Amino acid sequence: MDGSKAVPLTEMPLGIDATTEDEYALQSRLLQEFTSISSFDKAWIKSDTRNGSQQAMFSISQPNLLANKRRKFILSSHISKGSSNSVKFEWAPIPVEMTGVSVIVPSPSGSKLLVVRNPEAEAPCQFEIWGPAQVEKEFHIPQSVHGSVYADEWFQGISWNSDETLIAYVAEEPSPPKPTFTYQGYKKVSTIDKDSANWKGQGEWEEEWGETYVGKRQPALFVININSGDTQAVKGIEKHLSVGQVVWAPPVRGSQQYLVFVGWSADTRKLGIKYCYNRPCALYAVKAPLYGSEADGQEIKFIVHRHDILGEFFNSSRDNSIKDSPVVNLTKSISSAYHPRFSPDGKLLLFLSSRSAVDSGAHSATDSLHRIDWPIDGVPCSSFIIFDVIPVVMCADDGCFPGLYCSSFLRNPWFSDGCTMVVSSFWGSCQVVLSVNVLSGEVLRISPTNSNFSWNVLSLDGDNIIAVSSSLVNVPRIKYGYLVDRQKKSTAWNWLDVPSPTNECSEKVESLLSSLQFSIMNIPVRDVSDSLTKGAGKPFEAIFVSSKTKRSDSFDPLIVFLHGGPHTVSLSSFSKSLAFLSTIGFNLLLVNYRGSLGFGEEALQSLPGNIGSQDVNDVLVAVDHVIDMGLASPSKIAILGGSHGGFLTTHLIGQAPEKFFVAATRNPACNLALMVGTTDIPDWCYVEAYGIEGKNRYTEAPSAEHLALFHSKSPISQISKAKTPTLFLLGAQDIRLPICSGLQYARALKEKGVAVKVIVFPNDNHPIDKPQSDFESFLNIGVWFKRYLF
Repeated sequence: MDGSKAVPLTEMPLGIDATTEDEYALQSRLLQEFTSISSFDKAWIKSDTRNGSQQAMFSISQPNLLANKRRKFILSSHISKGSSNSVKFEWAPIPVEMTGVSVIVPSPSGSKLLVVRNPEAEAPCQFEIWGPAQVEKEFHIPQSVHGSVYADEWFQGISWNSDETLIAYVAEEPSPPKPTFTYQGYKKVSTIDKDSANWKGQGEWEEEWGETYVGKRQPALFVININSGDTQAVKGIEKHLSVGQVVWAPPVRGSQQYLVFVGWSADTRKLGIKYCYNRPCALYAVKAPLYGSEADGQEIKFIVHRHDILGEFFNSSRDNSIKDSPVVNLTKSISSAYHPRFSPDGKLLLFLSSRSAVDSGAHSATDSLHRIDWPIDGVPCSSFIIFDVIPVVMCADDGCFPGLYCSSFLRNPWFSDGCTMVVSSFWGSCQVVLSVNVLSGEVLRISPTNSNFSWNVLSLDGDNIIAVSSSLVNVPRIKYGYLVDRQKKSTAWNWLDVPSPTNECSEKVESLLSSLQFSIMNIPVRDVSDSLTKGAGKPFEAIFVSSKTKRSDSFDPLIVFLHGGPHTVSLSSFSKSLAFLSTIGFNLLLVNYRGSLGFGEEALQSLPGNIGSQDVNDVLVAVDHVIDMGLASPSKIAILGGSHGGFLTTHLIGQAPEKFFVAATRNPACNLALMVGTTDIPDWCYVEAYGIEGKNRYTEAPSAEHLALFHSKSPISQISKAKTPTLFLLGAQDIRLPICSGLQYARALKEKGVAVKVIVFPNDNHPIDKPQSDFESFLNIGVWFKRYLF
């Protein structure tokens, strides 16, 4: 018999039985169609002064399931404007894939493009300078100079200087020397024969910034001369400062240039920084390195391809560079300062602050915007007066600006008047586009006020705006905005639809989405007490997604979706995963319980100290609200949440076991007493359990009293009543909520005889967002929920 012949399989894939295999196949085909929808990430505009036209460049991405990575593309378009404010985008026929690219940053004029390719293993970091028709320069920076360039939203900082000859950026500092051993034992580095057999020890362990930064070395500041390739580390920055978000200060003739950057200090422990805006930080200024003659540059250019001796050259050149310059703290009087931006005329330095988060201990809170008047001589000092542009909003009147919730700025956020910034910010359950006059503090909502869609600004085209708009039932679309009557200083904006190739999705997806609708509900707070602040007593919001055609005989099953944090927010913007669940027969209820971003600081600060009770009650009130409105059946309710949303999910199946018939959770916080000793954010446990006083109680050695309170606040304390079939999706590399927390709760449910399914993703961390893992997660959620609700 030919052993190579295929033998019929008698076993089903692990976790799939004969009754669900067809459902897996059916749902996976639909989920793939949603997964293939591309997303807009960034956009840049270059103006042609000769003919007044513009060239747009869009960065878009799409999951690649087979490679388990995200594809990155550049899609170009020519923008032409006609009469009556008409605009036309002429798109390139196909996008260009940016394979292996970590970061792309256009120069201020748009005539050059920096492309960074981060290395694998010990390979050099690759810098490419692109011109209009070719790669003009290429430099390979070896690991002895620095490691990978930071390309994340926290530490990433890449800034061209004004004449486009120097680029400042943040990269991993070189690997520290490690002890070397031979057959004779430890050897001093200077006595080791390169040809002798040896091995490297580990040396002393160094603190890291937690989730997503495991294995990443300290972020450090560098400057590269793009004419010569000469790369220098910026001197004078103390070791305890982790740097990021660097920008060039305005040049002053005859003076050495300065760099302004954000520094996060860590004297003892580096607590997790991902999603945590409560880490103190400040703006600093330091002198940029000086560069030698053009002749020196030619020598360096020759050496740049000699990887074997380049590191030695750079190390020696740093020793002969400028003397260490003192670093100036520009924002000593405020506990948080980041995302610096200079005004076009160089007279103002704007920055965001999360001082509410830092001062209260909440991992995220209402932001504020501030201004420094930059000195005419360009010499920074540590006694600048900091002006409030947008203060923290404690409690807004209905329909009014609820406060600033803005995680970043455009590289160039300025209108032509030089004093008006354009930003995206949360406003309740929506994201909106705002204009901010940084002199007067006037804030205007310029995305449509009558729209429940979410809007995100991508780029400015002069005084016009390119944005993307979407909803939970509408895929992202590009919008082009302009003032209705600029001459009369009107504040009304008109938004044009811009057809683009990315608008296209499959006919099936388009048809399914067109059958859905959504609304944002105001949910009154139940049992308002006199001890509540005004903001904490105001209604919170929930987003309800349903079919446009209600069945006459019954209700569609309802999935209650709970965001994490807890200080984040579920927005009305498009989500491929939630859209998928909506199109396979489920209604959705996204609850923005008190403590969510976008509703003012008083509402947010009402939650710390009350987790497991106030947030749980808000969810139950929201569920009862839709039941009372005749929008859901009390016998067909599922619950879904991750992180703090998983904390709520597992709390609710214990506190209200009759309410929820099936549950699913991703990396849940089930036992704070276990979490506090294993997480990268132990201070979170103290602040959320004790309230603002938890910031002062925080210790690396919790007392028995602390642990008792943590247990009482945890879902594990309510497990005796839990009976809901639950799906657990866990990332084995998660250090925010290590896998032990979810596994302990799952095993305890199994011990009680409750139906449990556990899927572990061995290479994923807290978000479980690798394309294959995200796909398998929501496929299993859909099948699991259908199994119990249909």
